[in-house]
Formats: sequence, C-alpha cells, structure tokens
Amino acid sequence: MASTPSSTYSAITLNINGEKHPLTVDHRTTLLDALRERLDLTGTKKGCDQGQCGACTVLIDGRRAVACLQLAVAADGREVTTVEGMAEGDRLHPVQQAFLDLDGYQCGYCTPGQICSAVAVIEEHAAGWPSAVTRDVGPEAGPPELTPEEIRERMSGNLCRCGAYVSIVQAVSRAAGARHQNTEEATV
Repeated sequence: MASTPSSTYSAITLNINGEKHPLTVDHRTTLLDALRERLDLTGTKKGCDQGQCGACTVLIDGRRAVACLQLAVAADGREVTTVEGMAEGDRLHPVQQAFLDLDGYQCGYCTPGQICSAVAVIEEHAAGWPSAVTRDVGPEAGPPELTPEEIRERMSGNLCRCGAYVSIVQAVSRAAGARHQNTEEATV
C-alpha cells in the first residue's frame, strides 16, 4: 500500500477509545475493516456487512453507527468507541456487567454491538429522545418511561440469532436503572 496519500488514498487519524491511530487508507475502506484488519480491534464483529444486523455497532461522537456502512475517512478526527473501550481498567461498564450478570448473550457474537447500542440507548433515553413507541412526545411529557417495549424498539437494529432478547432487555433495564441511580446520587 502507498505510504503517502494519492487520489484513492487518504492519510487519516482515527481516534479509537481515546487513542489516536494515524493510517493511510483507501477511500473505500469501511470503519469496520479499518478497526478489524488494520488496528486488530476485533471486538466489533462483521455480521451481514449491509447495515442490517447491528453486530458492528460502535459509537461515533457518542452516537450509534454501524461500522460496516461508515467509511473510515468519514471517521477521521471523530471520537470512536468500540466495545474494547467501554470498561474502565478492570471495572466493566455497567451495561457490560448487566449483560454478564443477566446472561444477555449466548454465543456472544452480537454482544459487542448490542452493548455499544445499549449504551447509546440509555443516553438517548436520558436525553429525552422519543422512540417510535413513545406515546406522548410533547415537551411537557418529559422523558418516556424506559419500559421493555421502549427498550425493544430502541434496540431493534441489533439482531441476536440465539434469541437472547429477554435477557438483553433485562440487562439494558438494569444498566439504565443504575445510571439513573448514579445520576440522582451525584445531584444530592
């Protein structure tokens, strides 16, 4: 591969999990392929490679994105968080811990994407974003209750072939409750 940019290559810097990675990539390289093949961050999984299964979900600037449809050049300079960047040292992220405690996985293939998506779901809900099943979206209604129906709708872009959905919904609910409790304690 060329070491300098050409008309089909660009020099970029990917900021992955707080660490900067300078790369020269073909303009057609997906973020998923850059993560897995160039940076050896294999937690993000290649499932359908068409943006339909959610196995490759990562966070870009805190928002969910399927890495198989995101070009690496479009992520240049943005903050990308993969499942490898969720834990703080030896301490699992509350979503990771809830998935572990409640068996929110079976084969585990979809789990990294499920976890990244769940982290974003909890943040979106906390910010008051409605979903397709939110009954009252008026500003006076406040944030909707994070019911199992809300969680299922918000996580619907992440498929689990093993069918661990019941445990996944429970894990997201538990982690959201822990986040809510920590937020309340911080304001007291």
